[in-house]
Amino acid sequence: MSNIVLLLSTNLQKEVMSFYANNFVERKAPGVIFAAKLPDTAITMYKSGKLMFQGGGAEREAARWGNIEVTNTQKSSAIGAKGDILPDGFASMSVLGSDETGTGDYFGPITVAAVYVPASKIELVNELGVKDSKMLTDDYMRKIAPDLRATCVHSVLVLRNEKYNELQSRGYSQGKMKAMMHNKALKNALSKMAPEKPEHILIDQFAERGVYYNYLKNEREIVRDDVLFSTKAEQLHVSVATASILARAAFLKEMDRLSEIVGTELLKGASAKVDALAARIWRGQGEEFLRSVTKWHFANTEKARKMK
Repeated sequence: MSNIVLLLSTNLQKEVMSFYANNFVERKAPGVIFAAKLPDTAITMYKSGKLMFQGGGAEREAARWGNIEVTNTQKSSAIGAKGDILPDGFASMSVLGSDETGTGDYFGPITVAAVYVPASKIELVNELGVKDSKMLTDDYMRKIAPDLRATCVHSVLVLRNEKYNELQSRGYSQGKMKAMMHNKALKNALSKMAPEKPEHILIDQFAERGVYYNYLKNEREIVRDDVLFSTKAEQLHVSVATASILARAAFLKEMDRLSEIVGTELLKGASAKVDALAARIWRGQGEEFLRSVTKWHFANTEKARKMK
């Protein structure tokens, strides 16, 4: 299915709405100001002035209004991504993407999100402000996350510190924990969207394919069909960028909860300032309390021990 996007002036937007008035359909999605449906083409106009045509007649209808901008994939080699070779036109396909955050933070959980963005919603998700989460502020991700959750089928998992430390003490590596979470989030999302299936699944790669599936060898259900792995995956499909944002929003929410329990704002990362804060919490509230809000096996623990 073709996806064609035009950027229109205000006057031309009015002409489009008048021209397709008899084909108007109600669309209450965020950012949409007009939508129409022809037998072979869906037409959607956004507040930004972008006009999207989807379907067999997309080129024909777009040609009425201006120069055509066809949505194409961004080649993984162009951005330095490593992993599987993606199909041509991948960025325009219906994809279930997954990503995680919190893995390098001493305080707080690991969170994983899986998000399905069908081709028909790619432009809408872009309109809602999605891009590589590393380019967005935490406040901005908090702001757009509710609309993204309302728009896309998703699953978000939070591995809190108590469970993380228990698994780690039983010999689970962080890689194994992440693989289990990705697999479960993908299973949840696939169940929610059934009977619809994605054209592909894209996992933001943190381990080679063989290593990833070895982590999952004892799981009863393993998602394998149409799975692709790539680093920098959030730049290759909007589904992974959206997953990154929802995972980050969940991480921030849990950090807020923990900060309230501790009585001070917890710091992100694993810096010397984090060590000093950990030492202060240890002195004031004890070792077990500090353990309950941290990834205890991190080197920060021993650094805090020497400072307390």
